[in-house]
Amino acid sequence: MSAPRYPLIDALRGIAIVLMVVYHFSFDLHLFGLVEWDFYNDPRWIAFRTLILSLFLALVGVSLHLATTGGLNITRYLRRLVMVVLCAALVSLGSAMMFGQRWIFFGVLHFIALASVLGLLFRHGYWSNLILGLAVLGLGAGVRHPWFDHPWLQWWGMMTFKPPTEDYVPLFPWFGVVLLGLFLGRWVFGHARPRWLLAWRGSGALGRCLALGGRHSLAIYMLHQPVLIGVLALFLGLPDIY
Repeated sequence: MSAPRYPLIDALRGIAIVLMVVYHFSFDLHLFGLVEWDFYNDPRWIAFRTLILSLFLALVGVSLHLATTGGLNITRYLRRLVMVVLCAALVSLGSAMMFGQRWIFFGVLHFIALASVLGLLFRHGYWSNLILGLAVLGLGAGVRHPWFDHPWLQWWGMMTFKPPTEDYVPLFPWFGVVLLGLFLGRWVFGHARPRWLLAWRGSGALGRCLALGGRHSLAIYMLHQPVLIGVLALFLGLPDIY
């Protein structure tokens, strides 16, 4: 069965895309030396990134619930998963060429690929996903142990330090957000079912543009940084990023 498509979910993902582009453009301005913003330690930038990631990953959970409600379409699921894995590999390759030792070994796309597989194990849960989601968030935020510092375990999280990488989205605590998204998806679309939410089809140019961006979020994610950096490099010259 084809999963139902709700424009409001696409629009929310579109909002996350807009926020992400704003964040990355700000980062690129810093990269080119036009501003002096500390993206690694300033709590305001950290909070902004956390907000963007939380919205994206909660929608991963909601979308996984919607995509499996009427039964899992294996062909569509595997096609999407392969695309995400290939894009994650391209991100790793491109970041290694651009940032050297700070290459992205487990960023948001790597996480989404893994969470899309693990999430299938929890797609039938309801309140258990709420409890587990909060538990994963708590463990990821509060537990640190040197055992997880080993390079082959850094994707797990709970390290005693943040690894030197330009994008790091470990399983703990972020899988907790996906589990909360699974809970919200089942609660909203399976129990509460608000009519205004189910009936919304996009209103005005802004709503339609956001929904369109949300439907093509992966393509925008892959293309926006090369475009932004390319435009800035064209006018300002290549930055010294190594």
